[in-house]
Amino acid sequence: MPGEYPVRFGTAELLADADHPGGWLLSVDGIAQSYVDLDDPAHLEFEYVRRMGDVIDFLGGGAEPLESLHIGGAGCTLPRYIAATRPGSRQLVFDADGPLIELVREQLDLRSVPQLRVRITDGRAGVATRHDDSADLVIADVFKQASMPGEIATLEFTREIARVLRPSGTYLINVADGPGLMFTRRVAATAATVFAHTLLLAEPGVLRGRRFGNVVLAASAVELPVRAVAGRVASAAFPARCLAGSELKSFYGKAKPLTDTDGVTAPMPPSKGWR
Repeated sequence: MPGEYPVRFGTAELLADADHPGGWLLSVDGIAQSYVDLDDPAHLEFEYVRRMGDVIDFLGGGAEPLESLHIGGAGCTLPRYIAATRPGSRQLVFDADGPLIELVREQLDLRSVPQLRVRITDGRAGVATRHDDSADLVIADVFKQASMPGEIATLEFTREIARVLRPSGTYLINVADGPGLMFTRRVAATAATVFAHTLLLAEPGVLRGRRFGNVVLAASAVELPVRAVAGRVASAAFPARCLAGSELKSFYGKAKPLTDTDGVTAPMPPSKGWR
């Protein structure tokens, strides 16, 4: 099972975690894509994924099944998490890398995840096929050649997400950014243009612009569980800050929403080991 495998967007590598039985790291061209725990799908190794899990945990009553749509799959860590923590959830993943998904099916037991479907397609094309008000949760965590596709972050696509979400639904997006967080500010402004409520989660060093890292944004037409999420991430082993309301507005300030016509490219990480 461990080894290197050719996939659509490079060379994938599967590496067993010697310190954690059942744990597997999936990378593409040296960039970590997913960490999957086959024995305990509720275990989220990457801190930014744990923060996304923290938001998911507090949505609705915290236990009922979710209709979830995932843009970007790789090892499908969060679909596995939702299946384990929200039994009965129905989930659909869009991923453009067919050979990578087939690798995950064969080597990381993807077929065992209940009520999970995967379609090999571009995220925007896939979302365009979904019905209005058909999802409780949409998660965008998609990277191509170490960078988030800029078209995933635009105003036009965010409006498509809002169309697909039910009135009480939530949008979660993972953004990778560096010093200054200029891209993140524009993504936050974009989300705030479409949704009435937004929150941002980031490790303090990333938020201060000291290093490249992941920023998680959540957005919804209804109030988000800000207090609960803020308390959870503040007490984590690797604490994060939660910005919402006026604090988040101050963060993105006069940043302009991203549009398709801007043609903005998301930042590239400074090195292969940034996650």
